[in-house]
Amino acid sequence: MPVPHEPARAAPMENRLYGQGARWPGPTRSVMNRYLAYGLCILLALLSLALSFHWPAWGWLAGLFGALALLGTWDLLQTRSTLRRNYPVLAHFRYGLESVGPEIRQYFIEGDTAEVPFSRQQRSLVYQRAKGVMDVVPFGSQQDVYSVDYEWINHSMAPTLVDSHDFRITIGANSTQPYSASVFNISAMSFGALSANAIRALNEGAHRGGFYHDTGEGSISPYHLEHGGDLVWEIGSGYFGCRDEQGRFSEERFVQNARLPSVKMIEIKLSQGAKPGHGGVLPAAKVSAEIAATRGVPMGHDCVSPARHSAFSTPVELLQFVARLRELSGGKPTGFKLAIGHPWEWFGIAKAMQETGLLPDFIVVDGAEGGTGAAPAEFIDHVGVPMHEALLLVHNTLVGLKLRERIRIGAAGKIISAFDIARTMAMGADWCNSARGFMFALGCIQSQSCHNDRCPTGVATQNPGRWKHLDVGDKSVRVQQFHDNTLKALRDMLCAAGLEHPQQLGPEHILRRVSPVEVRSLATLYRLLEPGELLDRIPAHAVFQQFWAEARSDAFNPPARVRALQDSKC
Repeated sequence: MPVPHEPARAAPMENRLYGQGARWPGPTRSVMNRYLAYGLCILLALLSLALSFHWPAWGWLAGLFGALALLGTWDLLQTRSTLRRNYPVLAHFRYGLESVGPEIRQYFIEGDTAEVPFSRQQRSLVYQRAKGVMDVVPFGSQQDVYSVDYEWINHSMAPTLVDSHDFRITIGANSTQPYSASVFNISAMSFGALSANAIRALNEGAHRGGFYHDTGEGSISPYHLEHGGDLVWEIGSGYFGCRDEQGRFSEERFVQNARLPSVKMIEIKLSQGAKPGHGGVLPAAKVSAEIAATRGVPMGHDCVSPARHSAFSTPVELLQFVARLRELSGGKPTGFKLAIGHPWEWFGIAKAMQETGLLPDFIVVDGAEGGTGAAPAEFIDHVGVPMHEALLLVHNTLVGLKLRERIRIGAAGKIISAFDIARTMAMGADWCNSARGFMFALGCIQSQSCHNDRCPTGVATQNPGRWKHLDVGDKSVRVQQFHDNTLKALRDMLCAAGLEHPQQLGPEHILRRVSPVEVRSLATLYRLLEPGELLDRIPAHAVFQQFWAEARSDAFNPPARVRALQDSKC
């Protein structure tokens, strides 16, 4: 009798997932794997305890495994971490490995040229120059000279001979107290972000080498004044060192600091590259007596840096504030630092200069690649214009208005080597600042612990148990030698290019590979405005064509067209 046809049965789930003949691990095996370490700790603790009655040395193991068993029990009972509940004891091994991950990658995995954010090659160059040891490279370049974005400077068949490497520029030539600045200086880093001994060493190094030390917005601490190094006093939105009890700008307190002999220039901080448009709060618990006295804030209260200034609210008012500070300081060069964001806001400042005739003595352009002690990840990675494009925009605007010869431009953003300085000056800067470069000179090892007060080298911490071990005398020499040897390398590079001063550098000197088969100079890669071009017409430059005509000197507000686009999304 024929057997009725039976429909085909679906393969068991474990066969479909794990292959024919395989067995599904099942919940029992999974639980055993997850709790195996915890169970072994309990078992070994009991075994060791029993053996310790006959052999006391086993008591040590009983204590060790007992502690691990208690840790596993706590993992099971706590509710904050699901990982620890599912993997008692074992989860801590993951946390341990994760905690040393950055060090493992930095010392054993990263390549010499991997910039995260600074490569081992870059750091080594600073260490060698700071220590005054041989910084030559054997056997050949580690750079891939055929990779896209590789850059170089062309040499000359008629090299020059320049004796001095002390390249300087005059800032505020028309002010009462013009300042002769080195082309390489210490960028803004506050006391509070850096330790007392780090500030001392930087300032003494600046004094030894004849270059300036920017105070950062944390104001002028006693440590900035101990060794007599030149200071640029940076004033941020918190007006630290020149504020009244309500946090508003105080002319009286400003004059007290601005007229100190060590203060050579005044810099208004509009924004910084690492976290533009973002204020900050130093919690009350961290406001020590020293920081409170330096910043002019009360102890026991949060120290707040607002996201914007209260002393001005328009481009014209900003320039009036610049002029007022210059007057109050006794005629010292006064300017501002900014990270470029919305182009129309910078254009509004430029138009205000053109309309009022009120000019800053200098502008410092801070790139988005700049560093900071702590900032939200999104701000560090995705907010603000990088230095090259920001610098070119500022330089082009001033050239187009025929104001460039009257206003000096400084620039900051991952500047470490002589080539970094040369390229930045070729793109329009008169001088360069470096923060992390001088931190490396102090001994920073890029542990990236600036935000947790556990800096292993005593540079970026307020823990006296750490920063008191930083030897000021030794590190100040390293700061001076890093500056000195970097400028010697710059001089040698300029001589090879047939030049005598870094101000002779232009975009035509720097070459960049833009594809495997194409090389272009920066002069042909970027649109450069002619002197006075903005006075006659709007140039064929995308940013200027989009925003120049509608930028306003009386407000930082977006153009009507941009506002309409914003409103259309509401």
